[in-house]
Amino acid sequence: MCIRERCYAAQELLERSNVEVEMFDRLPTPWGLVRSGVAPDHPGTKAVTESFEWSFRRDAFALHLDVEVGRDLDHDELLAHHHAVVYATGASADRSLGIPGEDLPGSHAATEFVAWYNGHPDYADRAFDLSGERAVLVGNGNVALDVARILTMDVDELARTDIADHALEALRRSNIREVVLLGRRGPAQAAYSNPEFLALGDLNGVDVVVDESELDLDPASAQLAAADPAVAMRMRLAREYARREPRPGNKRIVFRYLVSPTEIEGTDRVAGLRAVRNELIPGDDGALVARPTEQALHLDAQLVLRSIGYRGVPLPGVPFDERRAIVPNENGRVTGAGPGVYVTGWIKRGPSGVIGTNKACAKETVAALLADFDAGRLTRPAYGRRELDRLLGQRRPSRVGLSGWHEIDEAERAAGRAAGRPRVKLTDRARLTTTAAGRPRSGRGLLRLVRR
Repeated sequence: MCIRERCYAAQELLERSNVEVEMFDRLPTPWGLVRSGVAPDHPGTKAVTESFEWSFRRDAFALHLDVEVGRDLDHDELLAHHHAVVYATGASADRSLGIPGEDLPGSHAATEFVAWYNGHPDYADRAFDLSGERAVLVGNGNVALDVARILTMDVDELARTDIADHALEALRRSNIREVVLLGRRGPAQAAYSNPEFLALGDLNGVDVVVDESELDLDPASAQLAAADPAVAMRMRLAREYARREPRPGNKRIVFRYLVSPTEIEGTDRVAGLRAVRNELIPGDDGALVARPTEQALHLDAQLVLRSIGYRGVPLPGVPFDERRAIVPNENGRVTGAGPGVYVTGWIKRGPSGVIGTNKACAKETVAALLADFDAGRLTRPAYGRRELDRLLGQRRPSRVGLSGWHEIDEAERAAGRAAGRPRVKLTDRARLTTTAAGRPRSGRGLLRLVRR
């Protein structure tokens, strides 16, 4: 689950009313995507967890780790123990390209690669072929830029971060010299943020390559660049990169615009990628859409990673809108689920927005929840915390509480201090739960929201 979405909702409840909040996570560690999704060379972004630490220290807050809703507890059981349940599960599935060869070995979702190098226990045993000299990334959002940076940056610099040990060793042996990012639309519509794009230019031993001929804008895109300062800055940065001379011996991050893949080539594994050049035309709603032309291109590659967006996945016992890939809701109230069921974050509105968006989203959901309680629309739970503790003790005796997480945290930090790193992550579930068992369990665990 997305830590920001959950914690913003928890903070809102704890600050605005007298409630007990219980938070559950299927992993033995907290922090969700902050731990397993943020690039290891972005420690400042991970500092957001510090703002949530106060919640963990309050008696009204309880934490259950290594507890999975749908396996250890079902939806009806959650409702039986709480006035209200808020789901903040994010959008954990990746979108597929829908082209031939996408399932070949060597073709992966970028999210899998990110989880692998960040030490997510479910992905720690994955293998990625880094033996070739070129990797292709389909998509040019910030996740794609993170992956391109990790594949090309100085491994000795990565060794000073909390990157997973298995990924660090694999990257030391990597032969990749060039990463090509394919964007289906033009540079004015690129999905990356300006700060992330700018930061690529500071990588030691890496050239950022942009073909100046691909920076000629159609009239509508030129108008957009003239009207939007952020787009204008994006274009200035791209033109600056295009003017830079390549440096001998450097690795390369290459941006290709107006390109869409049509086939991933190979027999037993990925050997290359075919693509087509696009042109931008006005769509039915007036927005520019990419239309394929007759101009094709080919790239040799042994690794293809797709980074084209995310989808929410259904929750057991909860309504789901397959077309929009969200839980249907009105202002956070789940429709068709009865009283006491809410959503916040990407599973509520789809994979879009920034930190401020998630905070506002949580405020709206919590406001709806508290209004429903005040109006008497929430059902009094049949059971309380003791009964929940007893049930979880039977279903998941190895679950990790707050003190167990502190054991894991201190073990990782101690290993990091010895190696001159922020932490050395434990990536095996068994080791995580064994390390957590060093102290008696305390705390409870998904987002349980109970107003007293």
